[in-house]
Amino acid sequence: MSDRMNTKAPVLLLVAAAGLLCTGCSSGERAKTTLSFWAFGAEGENVQKLIPEFERRYPDIRVRVQMVPWTAAHEKLLTAYASNSTPDICQLGNTWIPELRMLGAIEELGDWVQTSNQVKDTSYFTGIWDTNIIDFSLCGIPWYVDTRVLFYRSDLLGKAGYVRAPQSWTEWFDVSAKLKKLFPNEYATFFPTNNEFAPPLIMGLQEGATLLKDKDTYADFSSPAFREAMRVFHMFFEKGWAPRKTAQIVNIYQSFAEGYFAIYITGPWNIGEFKRRLPPELQDKWMTAPLPGPDGPIGVSLAGGSSLVMFKNSEHKPEVWKLIEYLSEPDVQMGFYRLVGDLPARKEAWKNPELATNTYAAAFFHQLNHVVATPKIPEWEQIVQKLREYAELISMDAMTVDQATTELDRAVNLMLEKRRWMVAHAK
Repeated sequence: MSDRMNTKAPVLLLVAAAGLLCTGCSSGERAKTTLSFWAFGAEGENVQKLIPEFERRYPDIRVRVQMVPWTAAHEKLLTAYASNSTPDICQLGNTWIPELRMLGAIEELGDWVQTSNQVKDTSYFTGIWDTNIIDFSLCGIPWYVDTRVLFYRSDLLGKAGYVRAPQSWTEWFDVSAKLKKLFPNEYATFFPTNNEFAPPLIMGLQEGATLLKDKDTYADFSSPAFREAMRVFHMFFEKGWAPRKTAQIVNIYQSFAEGYFAIYITGPWNIGEFKRRLPPELQDKWMTAPLPGPDGPIGVSLAGGSSLVMFKNSEHKPEVWKLIEYLSEPDVQMGFYRLVGDLPARKEAWKNPELATNTYAAAFFHQLNHVVATPKIPEWEQIVQKLREYAELISMDAMTVDQATTELDRAVNLMLEKRRWMVAHAK
């Protein structure tokens, strides 16, 4: 019996040693924190390229990026919330923040900013930062920014006597009338009413319209300010300065190149598209400019883009904040700009020569200093789609401005019925 014990002893010692080694490996792996990061579309495809440097700085943190198509993102987020399986960190469009905030899904970040040496509100465009503040709580950190400016044919405006873009509505009307006289079968401005809501919304904001009233529980599109903006919007179609049948324009780049219209209100992604899609002979014949306002020289535009949010259910909030700080660094934001073309949220990044000398991007920098947040309610995305529908009816003379805005108020008030109940019963 003792002989058997002696022969087994070395084997038992080896097994025990191996077990200790395995236990050590397992413990080491558990020491590494893994963050789940959801990002959407092209951002999700490209942000992964920025992660190795973060993991080099923080060897005990691993980041697992999940790319989600934009078309599936909203439903996936709500499903994750319902099943208590939200990620640690997520990219969130700023019009989605109110909904996640209302659900109590995302962390308030004010205390994290207070102790941060990297993230400060003064480093961001005021209007963009404001989109992340809901009921005095900071709910996200701007990641990249978006707004709308003029893209215009400088050669065509030159023929109308303008060496620059219009800087007031009066100049916009004047150049439109002159272009129509020079080119009777073509148009000054393209408003894609069949699929975009931004131009009429922006014009309303420029007139000072609040859009909603009574704590955002009722529509206010029939206000004098918004109706005046819609009368100006309608005038472009009435005078033939903008085409009514916008659905017939299948390729905006080709139509712009052919001179079918000279001015288009659009966003930063089209800088790259215009460079790629316009023929070589037109590459020095287009430019960007801030939007004209009713009285000039720069009217307000929409505060858009995406922010980074931390979910309340995350068990790794200090590590999440490190990732948010890293992605907020000006040099990292410039790296992201090179990968995707998204404009940096940090104003310091705009001092980089790559952006500072970009003549097309300059208009966006100036415009981003004149942007405003739209109402911060979960129903807003539905509301602007209804706005687009009625703006199209105005453009087609299917409804008068007064009729359309009255009906728009009625439709939006139905959407806000639940919100009215919630506000009335809030403690």
